[in-house]
Amino acid sequence: MAKIEAQQYGDRKVYSVAAFNHGIADWLSRLPTVWVEGEVTELRRQQRWASVFFTLKDPSDGACLSVSMPRSQFDALRLDLVNGERVHAYGRPELFEGRGDFRFRALSLERFGLGDHLAALERLKGKLAAEGLFERKRPLPRFPRRIGLVTGNDAAAKRDVLTAITTRFPPARVVVAETYVQGPRAAPAIVESIAALCDIADMDVIVLARGGGSFEDLLPFSDERLVRAVAGCRVPIVSAVGHEQDTPLTDLAADVRASTPSVAARLVVPDADELRERLEQTVGRLRRAPLLTVERKRARLEGAYGRLRALAPRATLERGYAIVRSEGRIVRAAGDLSTGNRVDVELGGGGFGATVDETRE
Repeated sequence: MAKIEAQQYGDRKVYSVAAFNHGIADWLSRLPTVWVEGEVTELRRQQRWASVFFTLKDPSDGACLSVSMPRSQFDALRLDLVNGERVHAYGRPELFEGRGDFRFRALSLERFGLGDHLAALERLKGKLAAEGLFERKRPLPRFPRRIGLVTGNDAAAKRDVLTAITTRFPPARVVVAETYVQGPRAAPAIVESIAALCDIADMDVIVLARGGGSFEDLLPFSDERLVRAVAGCRVPIVSAVGHEQDTPLTDLAADVRASTPSVAARLVVPDADELRERLEQTVGRLRRAPLLTVERKRARLEGAYGRLRALAPRATLERGYAIVRSEGRIVRAAGDLSTGNRVDVELGGGGFGATVDETRE
């Protein structure tokens, strides 16, 4: 270990940043391992990273602690942690000398139970589900006249939705309601925005969009007031909040859930190029259409003629059968004749007269 030395400026000792960081890191490394309790937030894990990073948050006062853990050890625990869960982390503090970043180096993790927020959300979810708020699912309009977009100011989600809508369907008319999408003022502000859009007479569908964020960032979208507003909206709502793995309660209350804001745009408007291609195909079919109709009718007539001809008496005679008449009436049973009666016999080719010599029942 390199010796930590200070430079002497008169009667003042001055440490370089590297020396100071090294001294603090060395001192921290001698502290004992401890257990720390907190709620997991901002969990970040990527395959190419050697470590997993997350933040432990104290639910009582919001104090936060950055934590890292070797990815192999984290994966071996198979905890499948999600943001909001409470854990006990075992490890020691450390300082990353190059950047002066302080963090807690976790050596082991144990699930302590659901975090306060997560447990509250589960209770609310059960309550709203029992009321049937998540059951109504209305189809989206095929060609919406006007689309409402509730999103944050200058948000990437807003840009993604608008770009995708105008690219797919340039005639689309979009009304953007910019509002808070994070923090304590977000839920009531979003409720007001939805209500304002619903007051527009020709509003056909509303997209609620927000990009990804931490568990706390997305909490407004599980607020009971907002969830009820989404479920009770007079027009269909598409919820595009967070990433694929995030499931705020607005996703359950909305008529359609989109995994990303861009996907939401593809759900609410058709693709103009596809519509144009289908229209051209339809026009082409109409230009062959009269001749095709005549041919189809001719085929149906020929089929009917063939079936009728097969049922005609003449066709029966041609197969070797005969028609017997007595006094102009068709003989259907031997009992209709007596010995000595004259009969006319019609064949498939011609006919002849005959006298009845005997009858057999």
